[in-house]
Amino acid sequence: MRLLIAILFTLTVAGPAAAVEIEYWQYSYKTRLDAMDKLIAQFEAENPDITVIHTDFPYAQYRTKVAASVAAGEGPDVVQLYYGWLSDYLSAEILQPLPTSEFPHSEIEDEFFPMVGNMNVKGEYYALPTAVRSLGLFWNKKLFRDAGLDPERPPQTLDELVDMAKKLTKYDRAGNIIQVGLTMGPINQDHNWWREVLVRQFGGAPYNEDTTKVTYDDKAGLKAFQYYADFVLKHNVSVVDFMDKGEIAFKAGRAAMHIDGSFVLSTFQRARRLEWGVTELPSHNAIKANFSSYWVNGITSKAVGEKKAAAEKFLKFITTNQAMQLWLDDVGELPARKAVAMRAENSDHPLYGAFIRGLDYAYTTDFYSEAAQRKTVVDMLDRIVLTGMGVAESLSIAAAEDQKIIDEGRIE
Repeated sequence: MRLLIAILFTLTVAGPAAAVEIEYWQYSYKTRLDAMDKLIAQFEAENPDITVIHTDFPYAQYRTKVAASVAAGEGPDVVQLYYGWLSDYLSAEILQPLPTSEFPHSEIEDEFFPMVGNMNVKGEYYALPTAVRSLGLFWNKKLFRDAGLDPERPPQTLDELVDMAKKLTKYDRAGNIIQVGLTMGPINQDHNWWREVLVRQFGGAPYNEDTTKVTYDDKAGLKAFQYYADFVLKHNVSVVDFMDKGEIAFKAGRAAMHIDGSFVLSTFQRARRLEWGVTELPSHNAIKANFSSYWVNGITSKAVGEKKAAAEKFLKFITTNQAMQLWLDDVGELPARKAVAMRAENSDHPLYGAFIRGLDYAYTTDFYSEAAQRKTVVDMLDRIVLTGMGVAESLSIAAAEDQKIIDEGRIE
């Protein structure tokens, strides 16, 4: 009897068990933040014993904040990262492998798009996406109409892309471009368009099969880079980073065409007085190609014990079919699970459909260091635009720099 009274007294004093608190970090992007807040609310309703603290940082500060905090044993338990940062995160010991008991490899490989295989290193998966991305060609219907072009027929081929860009470019009396026919921004998505799309459409490949050797320093790569550079060098229909960023120029009605990822759909949908459409990327010699990328979520090395168990629950929740459909509806990024993406209402959607169809012929770069390899393309274009270097010479320098990044970053 005394023992029973003691137990009851202890329970009364202690009260209910305290909730486990975990932190989730991502970079600042409004639609993503709003969507994650919705998912966290749903997760906490289903798991009242777990509280998720949602923290975000500006993109420019994000990677530094994550690295510094995890190294100090602080910060996120579940962290968002770009798939191309995986090697850097593993080298810094930021992530721990996902347990197969909660994330069976057979389920990942059967149900997710194949690109997710890039998250497998030496037989261990380290992160999973809620959504994936591909590229599309956005066009301004009003500017097409003003230029005498059919506003419902965007370019279907690379040759048409050039021809239409010429008709859509406007100049002031001094000959300066005041409206670009096509945006150019290798710091944004153009480095992916050039590497994985144009190089392949001109008959080449950016890397060998196991991504250990640069292979775009050949005739196909040269033709692809010449095609891209000629929008500035020969056709005079664009300015690199016009209005700072192509997305800004397109939203402002100062760019007729713009290549970008599905994640900007929500931005353009909110733009007032912007009449636009989006279509699959133009083909060349009947060759279609696209680039697909994704942000993933992983469990950090900081998460141990009950926090690790809670982090695993949360990661499972934000990679469910339900979460992926919400992410598509609210953010515009494509579901990472094939079954959700290929639902008729998604694959036939007037906006999402072009991106989902692009996944069928998309390639995903197995980056060793995404930021460094992106910079090789930025510098490659800058050398010819700013210093007048020849296209072939600049391409050769970029290939050598890229190869060095691969050689130094390879995980044995």
